[in-house]
Amino acid sequence: MAKKARQRISYVLELDHSSSGGHRLGVNGLAVDRDNAILYSGGRDGVICAWDLNLELNNRSDRDRVPSRDSKSQPTTKFRASTQAHTHWVNDIVLAANNTALVSASSDLTVKVWRPELGDTEPHTIGQHADYVKCVATPNTADWVASGGLDRKIYLWDLNGKGKSLEIDVRGEDVSEKASVYAMSVNPNILASGGPESIVRLWDPKSGKRITKLVGHTDNIRAILMNEAGDTVMTASSDQTVKVWSVTAGRCMYTLTMHNDSVWSLFSEDPELAVFYSSDRSGLIVKTDTRGTVEMDEGLSVAVAQEHDGVNKVVACGDYIWSATSSSSINRWTNVETGPDAQLPEPFRHLRASSPVSRSRKPSTASADGLVKSEIPAKSILRISNTAVFPPDLNEPSEANLTPGTLARKGSEVVNPTIPAIEPIHHLPQETIEGQNGLVKHKLLNDRRRVLTLDTAGDVLLWDLIRCEVIQRFGKRHLEDVEPEVNTLEAVAPWCSIDTSSGNLTVVLEPFNCFDAEMYADELVLSEPIDFREDQRINLGRWILRYLFAKLIDEEIKRDEIHRLRLNDGVEKRQAASRLNPPTSISIPTSNMQGWEAGDSPLTTPRANGANYPMSPGLAIGVATPANLLGLSENAVTPGSPLERVSSSQLHRTSTEDYFSTGISSVDAPAKPATTPAAVDQTPAKDEVPKSPVDTKDRDKDTAKSPSTPFGKKFRMGMSFGTKKLGRSASTTIEKPTTAEEKPEENKSESSSNHEKEIDDSFRGVIQKIHNDYEKQLLEAPDKFVETKITPALPIDAPVLKLPPGTKVIIQEETSGGSANLYRGTVMSVGVDADIIEEKAPMWLGEVLLTNTIPQKDPVKVSFVLHPWKDTLPSIATADGNNRLNANRMLRVKKILAYVAERIDPQPEEPDPDALKPEEYLELYCNDQLLPNTMSLATLRAHVWKGGNDVVLYYKANGRKEIPKELPQPTLEDPAVSDPGGQQVIPPIATVT
Repeated sequence: MAKKARQRISYVLELDHSSSGGHRLGVNGLAVDRDNAILYSGGRDGVICAWDLNLELNNRSDRDRVPSRDSKSQPTTKFRASTQAHTHWVNDIVLAANNTALVSASSDLTVKVWRPELGDTEPHTIGQHADYVKCVATPNTADWVASGGLDRKIYLWDLNGKGKSLEIDVRGEDVSEKASVYAMSVNPNILASGGPESIVRLWDPKSGKRITKLVGHTDNIRAILMNEAGDTVMTASSDQTVKVWSVTAGRCMYTLTMHNDSVWSLFSEDPELAVFYSSDRSGLIVKTDTRGTVEMDEGLSVAVAQEHDGVNKVVACGDYIWSATSSSSINRWTNVETGPDAQLPEPFRHLRASSPVSRSRKPSTASADGLVKSEIPAKSILRISNTAVFPPDLNEPSEANLTPGTLARKGSEVVNPTIPAIEPIHHLPQETIEGQNGLVKHKLLNDRRRVLTLDTAGDVLLWDLIRCEVIQRFGKRHLEDVEPEVNTLEAVAPWCSIDTSSGNLTVVLEPFNCFDAEMYADELVLSEPIDFREDQRINLGRWILRYLFAKLIDEEIKRDEIHRLRLNDGVEKRQAASRLNPPTSISIPTSNMQGWEAGDSPLTTPRANGANYPMSPGLAIGVATPANLLGLSENAVTPGSPLERVSSSQLHRTSTEDYFSTGISSVDAPAKPATTPAAVDQTPAKDEVPKSPVDTKDRDKDTAKSPSTPFGKKFRMGMSFGTKKLGRSASTTIEKPTTAEEKPEENKSESSSNHEKEIDDSFRGVIQKIHNDYEKQLLEAPDKFVETKITPALPIDAPVLKLPPGTKVIIQEETSGGSANLYRGTVMSVGVDADIIEEKAPMWLGEVLLTNTIPQKDPVKVSFVLHPWKDTLPSIATADGNNRLNANRMLRVKKILAYVAERIDPQPEEPDPDALKPEEYLELYCNDQLLPNTMSLATLRAHVWKGGNDVVLYYKANGRKEIPKELPQPTLEDPAVSDPGGQQVIPPIATVT
């Protein structure tokens, strides 16, 4: 079976101002439906909007149209509909199938079609690329659409969902690394494409064969137009030119240089491209009219408007022009009359009237715009090309000696500094279709649970990634100024990544690290308090996933109950049959393998650890002890070990038994199988004598096999060091009962191997495994009721969250060019979409949600050295002088002090309940800084020690309790001693003076 692509979970926090109507980020695509007066727009926020223009756009004849002079009397555009079509930028949109369908291309790798007029609320995916999709094009009457992208492919997709009809590899024989497709134009018989290789390639859309290529541009080709006949192609490039090509001649006919910056967009409704619009990176919008001319460079080119940002897309219809920029708003401009009746300045008018080209124009084609006939300023008229003689040079007499050609040089050519600046006809738009505010910048704080964001309005917001909501607003300030006010001194393992590229706050969870981060439960502020275990930690990834998919878990529990009811009906029938036919002899039953009473109901609510016994509040707290958490996590990650196989002795251990393991669970536990607590309790703590780092490493290796003594377990879960002898004795003591427990499991799996079924590598596979376990149980015990094996995390491990209902949930799959969406819904719809999620979601998600199992991973530990402050207290170094320890990165300072106290201040066998705690009479210092008792080793290393070597810590008494100056155990005078294994021990670091 081929290796499955890595899948990840993303969730999108709901913006508080996300009311429908308008984009949150810049707009990349525009399309106008002339017949219905609807404007469509596609934005970088992944949204497609439809706008009612309330304008008359169908009057094609000049003579019939009455121009409107008062822009304020125009009706305003109204929001019509929108859809969150994509999860990344929409790069291009096009109307297809006689304007009944809108096709969009996105950086989320998909091509989608939306038919709002047919009642579609969501667009449908009709195709997918391996990289960003940059452009789409279609002959309006065809039933297919072409798309091109950064994967250097052009695909033809069927609009009715029949999939790919043609694939063109743009690289062809040249194998160019710059063969990405940035622009396309198509008619039924020819398809033109261009991109960074600066070559226009022509293809046959029926066969996919290459027709020819057109070479001449020197930079990226950004836009392409084609006339109706397919014999003329117009291209716009980042080399600041617009070129007109003859397909039949296979060469460039005209190079137009009316722009002084990279040309980004072209638009024309003219079948012969005689009137076209262009826009550039500087924000200039130009209308060019070549109707009636013999040579194209005799046409009229006018600077219509100037935007504040580069114009990504320009479209025109009727008397209006719309422009899209990096702003979330869309501007509408009044069109300009450029026909023979255009009101030109007097010298221009005389020159044009005397031109044989202009005289040859037919009156019937004149003034096809029918727009406001105000005079076009001389400064708004552009020289269409370097060879054009129009417009004439109207400079001052002092500049009369300069030739028009010299003054008109554009682009990369020498430009005379005395040329008057271009002045567009319109400085203000006729109407602005307002957008919304989207997020443009973010900063993940040290606790990795909160994020600061800056939106397009300049407002700074503070978000909680777990509760999925805004928790504080700072108004219009610099994000960098706010950060020091809200940041904390913490070091938390990376568990998620943040993306604001679509204007939303998107949190991405990857399977390789989303379970790495934890926080202490006593740091939580909950509306309903929970009695947590001492120093209990909450896994952030498990916590958020539990409630993103809460509705899905509820649905799966319902389905599981229905499935078990069917199975248990058969059990009841067999039990009834056995009552009718009593056995002749009575066998003494063996103990319950599950460790619970046989009378437990099979239909009780699933518990996090599989236990179905009733729990009072007091008992629940007792069950949720540190040791239980350890047992839970260890069982959770051991293959073939159901969660409910936790012995009752484990469930009822006290929290005082192992203070280093208190709350230290999922970081360490995944590397170790379940242990036998009874064996752990056999060795007294005083026998734990640290010897050398070598023994520490040996012990770490043995950790996967045995838990050792209480202190041994302390140092595996919290600190690790000690003797080889202890490691051997631990493994001898523990492994035997563990092996004895596992053998029945192995035999069982062997005996039932005939019943093993192949399971899907998906969320459904987890359900299939659970059902297979039910069947095995019925084979082994046909008369025993089937108990549920769905054991989601309980509030003690994942406190209840009430997430905003609009929080979006996305399941994605990694591809060569990015990530492709497999599922998209909300926290409210995941239950309804259970069948889709079961098929599309990864198996690791199912294990986390249904069995509370997180993937195995070795814990991250921090090495440190402990010294008494200025020798005021006894040293805890071992007999060979070793005082180098390592512990889980989440271990708190107070646990280190508890370890020190037990070494230098032995407690009586019956401790005094009123005695001072170690953190009340001991202090810990690093770099002469007093450490808070709740600071973790990771935070200490990152923000206080700030170094790569072992952290050096000093402990001292604060005077509240008398501590003996000497320990009964001897110490060596020379601390630098080689251990028996031959590894050099790191000598103690000198006391800081």
